[in-house]
Parts: sequence; structure tokens; C-alpha cells
Amino acid sequence: MKAEFRANRTRAKIHGTAERPRLSVNISNMHVTAQIIDDDKGVTLAYATTVGSKQKGSKTELAAFIGSEIAKKAKKAKIKTVVFDRGAHLYAGRLSALADAARKEGLEF
Repeated sequence: MKAEFRANRTRAKIHGTAERPRLSVNISNMHVTAQIIDDDKGVTLAYATTVGSKQKGSKTELAAFIGSEIAKKAKKAKIKTVVFDRGAHLYAGRLSALADAARKEGLEF
């Protein structure tokens, strides 16, 4: 219940546009998923996930891998800046590793 309130509070303040789309992150017990979304058009511009990948390592290492992958795909789609949507997750640990890896690859938020 508390996580739903936190997610709703976060998403009420965040809106992705064509100039600055939203980087939405979902971290489950098994997988890490990140997508860049233009909320005005309602389309996903870039998407990266560990589902079906052969990548091995701890969840933090997988999150860092997805962060660098989404940044590379954003660069290919000519996206430089995004709004970071952490959802219901606190900005620590795996989420922080994903964000740092994305910043290291050149994505700005």
C-alpha cells in the first residue's frame, strides 16, 4: 500500500515530452526493465530489459548493465535528456546503479 502511494506521488509530478521524455524503471525480484516514454504521444522510444538476456551477475550489476543499454539506445534515438521516473522505488542500491551507469554513458537527468 505504501509503495502505491509513493508511486502515485512520483508520477503525479513527472511527465515526459518529446524534448525530454520519461525514463521509467521497474526493478522486480527477478528482472530489471527500463523504458523511455513520450507521454504526449503515448509511445515508447527505447526499451531495455534483462528478460531473455544471457547477462549474469548480481541484481546491482544487472541494473548497471540495463542503465548503460538504455543510454546507448537513447543515444541511437537522438535522446540526450530525460526525466527520471523511479516509480515506487527509493533512490538507492540498484536504482542508483542504473542511474549512474546511464549518466556515465551520456544520458542527462
